[in-house]
Amino acid sequence: MTTTIELTLDLIRRVSISPEDAGCQSLMIERLERLGFTVHRLPFGPVENFWATRGPADAPTLCFAGHTDVVPTGPHEAWSSPPFEPTIRDGILYGRGAADMKSALAAMLTATEAFVSQRPHHAVRLAYLITSDEEGPATDGTQKVVAHLMALGERIDWCVIGEPTSDAQLGDTVKIGRRGSLSGILTVHGIQGHIAYPHLADNPVHRFAPALAELCAHHWDNGNAHFQPTSFQVAQIHAGTGVNVIPGELQVRFNFRFCPVQTVESLQTRTTALLDRHQLPYTLDWKISGLPFYTQPGRLTEAVIDAIQTVKARTPQLSTSGGTSDGRFIAPMGAEVVEIGVINASIHKIDEQVRVEDIDALAAIYHRLMETLDGSGP
Repeated sequence: MTTTIELTLDLIRRVSISPEDAGCQSLMIERLERLGFTVHRLPFGPVENFWATRGPADAPTLCFAGHTDVVPTGPHEAWSSPPFEPTIRDGILYGRGAADMKSALAAMLTATEAFVSQRPHHAVRLAYLITSDEEGPATDGTQKVVAHLMALGERIDWCVIGEPTSDAQLGDTVKIGRRGSLSGILTVHGIQGHIAYPHLADNPVHRFAPALAELCAHHWDNGNAHFQPTSFQVAQIHAGTGVNVIPGELQVRFNFRFCPVQTVESLQTRTTALLDRHQLPYTLDWKISGLPFYTQPGRLTEAVIDAIQTVKARTPQLSTSGGTSDGRFIAPMGAEVVEIGVINASIHKIDEQVRVEDIDALAAIYHRLMETLDGSGP
């Protein structure tokens, strides 16, 4: 068993359900410090974070970023093996966090160990930005670490995030951007009353139905060459108690995943104009979870493509699809950001899994990436 596989197993055994870290970062920090990294622990609230660097302070900075926290397991009895007892069967590793993203953390670390051993005087500055708050609210993790680093004048030139981006084969998809995420909590106000006397009440469900139909059918934009069109989705609708009472209010939770042709302000303006046109009595609270970002293909993207072609003999698709990631917080530092990780088909599911061979191959991709961007020679 390789050191990368062994480290992956060790990380999975730690019950780091968000925002818990359960010692994952201490394990990583111990190994990074042995390599000569300077490590700064940056806890915020209940969240553990760290920033680690090695190499010339004035050199271009290549940062590996990721998270040690995982989502809850769901019912343990539904798993084919205990979720925090990593199990290998027929070349597949099962366990919570196997794909998202403890295998990538292990691959980053062992690739770095091999690279530093071969090139102790590397020209590039290596960095790690690790959090335990990616799967949760994401308020005390990378977002606050980035604000802290920017206040200190720190920089990241190239950032590689180990999110599971592959679809069917390792390295078939690399993320070079993500859509923005804007959420809203809409409360439509009515008048509660007896269900048999509707003329004495005002049903907010009935009031909102035409507006909901229009929101769902509305064409927000066409996207652009790099991004899918903006989408509106309802996450939850709640009204009433289920008895013979017309509800007094309706609450709707919704989300926009939006491309850069939109702004937060344009979406808010168009939404409120639609609601006002339907003459709804309402209140609306907004939350912006992240702005869209996009990395123009350049040196980092070229290095990632080269690494995948070298290790797996395939050329990846460059994509901006999917959900949000912590790249939305790192990109504003001026960094080129790419995400490359294992197959994502099982993430957040029962029996989360990863191909064992893909873990070692991912480490080889990260290693080749460092060699290409370093340029210092062996």
